Amino acid sequence: MSGKWNNSVARPSRSHVPVGAFVGVHQESNGHALHAPVLVLNASYEPINVCAARRAIVLVLKGVAMTEEENGHFLHAARLAIRVPSVIRLLEYRRIPHQSRALSRKNILLRDRNTCQYCGEVLPSSELTLDHVVPRSRGGTSTWENLVACCHPCNRQKGNQFPTEADMKLMREPRAFNLHTSRHIMRLMGRSDDKWRKYLFY
Repeated sequence: MSGKWNNSVARPSRSHVPVGAFVGVHQESNGHALHAPVLVLNASYEPINVCAARRAIVLVLKGVAMTEEENGHFLHAARLAIRVPSVIRLLEYRRIPHQSRALSRKNILLRDRNTCQYCGEVLPSSELTLDHVVPRSRGGTSTWENLVACCHPCNRQKGNQFPTEADMKLMREPRAFNLHTSRHIMRLMGRSDDKWRKYLFY
């Protein structure tokens, strides 16, 4: 997508279609493309994040980022069509501190790849819960090292027990979701999108 296009949509007038006209399209047959993962690069081309295509389109239309690679899908508005990105690059360099990501449900599930850490089943986010390895009622805290993705059946089985007491075992020791972890997950996700490879595998 050219800089001219970015400039025109960054300052919409009456003749331009608003951002919401694109990102609100759910009825399109390719509407699922709004949820596809998009690789986010810093202005220096360093991979720094993964976001949903919906968010990536907003960033491009606001002139915050530009599309580097496309995934082949289109979203249509009344008078215009926009290509759905696969890789976007921020137009201004963003300094990324060398520290863990924010502790949140979303990031715990991303770190654990939507996989129950007790039975190994991969599930949608809506079917997963967070489990305190050491129960809160027994002194456990809400930290990276004590929170894991867990399916509802395993959560009920474990209850207010330590894993060993419930005869359950963690797949891996939970750790903080740091920059190294993020890049590792990006590489795993990138295996399904060849367009990511030149930005991740170097």
